[in-house]
Amino acid sequence: MVIPQVVRWHIYPDEAELAETASSAILRIANQAIAERGEYLIVLSGGKTPKAIYERLAESAADWTRWKIYFGDERCLPVDHPDRNSVMAANAWLGRVTIPREQIFQIPAERGSEAGAEAYQKILAGVGSFDLVLLGLGEDGHTASLFPGHDWGEGAEEISVLPVQGAPKPPGERVSLSAFRLSHARQVLVFASGAAKAPAVTAWRSGQNLPIAAVRAPTGVDALLTLDVWP
Repeated sequence: MVIPQVVRWHIYPDEAELAETASSAILRIANQAIAERGEYLIVLSGGKTPKAIYERLAESAADWTRWKIYFGDERCLPVDHPDRNSVMAANAWLGRVTIPREQIFQIPAERGSEAGAEAYQKILAGVGSFDLVLLGLGEDGHTASLFPGHDWGEGAEEISVLPVQGAPKPPGERVSLSAFRLSHARQVLVFASGAAKAPAVTAWRSGQNLPIAAVRAPTGVDALLTLDVWP
């Protein structure tokens, strides 16, 4: 049975307020997870809005030694390429705090989409529900590297990570967590800002079959949007 997606919409006047609210929520969820389970499993997104959030987190106090960092997707580029999500996150946040390096699980997309997906599938083996998944929203409704017209991995429980080839945005080769694995989370936050995203938000709200709509966490999804994307 397919679980329907439940979305709670949160609207903010600008990116600064969205980023401040989101960073506070991430820290609050961390404290709760650590108190209840002794660790915090979070999946990171790339993009401009997440970068502003990560920069705020870098200035915050937290029990960083209990955090375990995963990534929702990665571009198949050299490991130090500035367009990689892992490099952005390291520069904005991860490299500036005391999270143990062995608790940052980067996607080895530099190996190519097939080998990178296979390797990350093994990394995620035995990992239970994520405490928090962070996602962006593309102008076409994509999230992570799940694009319209491609396989999103909605129902394949045994497949957590997908090789992506022929992506409509460069680079064409990527690695992405499946919609099923992204849904295997206690909480999901989706970020969207900028007027160019308004059509995608409208399509999402109207029930169109978009990749973002395939993420169906049991507790629902919280969408944090700036006012300029709200129809």
